[in-house]
Amino acid sequence: GLEVPESDLLTLSYVLGELPPGSRDAVVAGLAGRTRMLAIVEPGTPDGYARVLRARDQLLALGLRVAAPCPHGGACPVTGDDWCHFAVRLQRTGLHRRLKTGELGFEDEKFSYVVATTEPVQAPGARVLRHPRTRKGLVTLTLCGQDGIAEQNVSKKHGDRYRAARDVDWGDAWD
Repeated sequence: GLEVPESDLLTLSYVLGELPPGSRDAVVAGLAGRTRMLAIVEPGTPDGYARVLRARDQLLALGLRVAAPCPHGGACPVTGDDWCHFAVRLQRTGLHRRLKTGELGFEDEKFSYVVATTEPVQAPGARVLRHPRTRKGLVTLTLCGQDGIAEQNVSKKHGDRYRAARDVDWGDAWD
């Protein structure tokens, strides 16, 4: 087996999909027992999300608390053909562009993740699950919260909350 020293934080990034399916649970359990916080990241695809969701359920069963992205420790409300994922824009070097035969100086990397901890968690009220939709005087947010997935309309009449909604991004916490 793999020897991992006890740590405050362990990351398992783009690894579960490379492991034989039968060994994934043992790796997650083994790492969870060696750290106060475990971050697991997989590609932002339906398969990557399925691996993250299985790890999330396993971590909760082991007594850890979800710190992110979920604002709760209940069952994940993202079901069916949908999957929970986020995106980050990465700058490409010249070498990176040549290797990927890309023309743009950046790429948007989509990922699914879970962060779980043995420590108490102060979770946000909700997490923004999609790019906010903005129209004149109105922002519509798709949120994951304690009660599941909901759409919230924030209009100009909401003042500071509207200004905050205009600045929020996909993946941000929302209270």
